Amino acid sequence: MGSSYCASPVEEFNLTVAARITVFQSLVRNVFWCVIPFLGFHPDMVVTILIVHGAYSFFTHTRVIGKLGWLEHILITPSLHGIHHASDEKYLDKNYGDVFTFWDKLFGTYMQEEEPPKYGLTHPVKSYSLLWQHFHYFLEIIAACKRTGGFKEKLKIIFGSPALLDQDIRPELERKYLQHKNHTEYRFRFSNYLNYQIAGCIIFLAIITAFYKKLSLPDHLFIASVLLITLVNCGALMEQRRWIYDLECVRLILVFTYLCYRTDYSEYLIVPAILIFLIGELFSMREYYNKHVLHYIKN
Repeated sequence: MGSSYCASPVEEFNLTVAARITVFQSLVRNVFWCVIPFLGFHPDMVVTILIVHGAYSFFTHTRVIGKLGWLEHILITPSLHGIHHASDEKYLDKNYGDVFTFWDKLFGTYMQEEEPPKYGLTHPVKSYSLLWQHFHYFLEIIAACKRTGGFKEKLKIIFGSPALLDQDIRPELERKYLQHKNHTEYRFRFSNYLNYQIAGCIIFLAIITAFYKKLSLPDHLFIASVLLITLVNCGALMEQRRWIYDLECVRLILVFTYLCYRTDYSEYLIVPAILIFLIGELFSMREYYNKHVLHYIKN
């Protein structure tokens, strides 16, 4: 149910697309691969398949390599997998395989590239928001179920093809939940600020991966919370959301609260929130932030 929606909205086809999977997809994958050994498959075999499959499928996300002739009848190539990410009508629901082509040939979904595909969704997602890209499809399903009468029809919507959804549902939800930007041009003045946040996320991920066993539960929760807030913040920055300043304050409060906890000053956990609020009000930090980070230019 829309597990690939975080990768599919991208209107490019490169190696970064291979790394764009949703939280739900990660959970389903982990559950699947954890159950497999209990069904009789040796863990060494499972790990080997995971490594080979992950490495191979990662490098099929590129336009640098073109068609590979007879090899496309055996292995999934970048050209074949690009069709899977295409939004052209004739390419829809094609080439689901990741390594071998015989699965698609078996189920009638195999197709070779006839003309350069257009990447993305048939109806592009008009938002950079991490939350919107994760949950908009579930909102569409809920809205579609409300429009449908019978229980059987609701099940078809939940477990059936996206084509069963009314095409006017997403525009209605976008008008309701997304910020309208029809008459305003936005310029992000401090693009480096966004890049620094992405770099910080990578560093935090490296730390939690390298020292996972040495970190306590509060450490894990803190790093995970900062990562989540930062990712939401990056999407909000690209869309110039007005509530970014409040999210920045929440992140600062979280950081200083964690420092108080780690330095045995637990009795002062409420102090960071009070100080950030007072400094923000006394020095008009919201106006300064909106002026220098959210720079609006009217057409």
